[in-house]
Amino acid sequence: MRRLATLALSAALAFSSAVPALSLDRRVTIINNTGFTIVRFFGSNTGSGSWEEDILGEDVLPSGSSVVINFDDSTGYCMFDFRAEFEDGDVLERAEVNVCEIGTFTYE
Repeated sequence: MRRLATLALSAALAFSSAVPALSLDRRVTIINNTGFTIVRFFGSNTGSGSWEEDILGEDVLPSGSSVVINFDDSTGYCMFDFRAEFEDGDVLERAEVNVCEIGTFTYE
């Protein structure tokens, strides 16, 4: 009986430690403090191999503004590559941003 209780406890602990990995918060506030408007923003998981669609769509992100983006693409990835394209033509890329560990990402 004691062995059965130990097995049940072990199974419960294993399950409870797996659940948080599945439900990690992948929302990140993107802050633009550059002095220029971000006209396109891309965030693709590092396993993707290509940029996904422009997350801003028809919108832009003016300097001094922010937007909350949920990077949960149902793949389980935490590592994402960011690409911001600005009104002046500049492009900033950042590889391997861990969206499961950060809450904000600031362009300065």
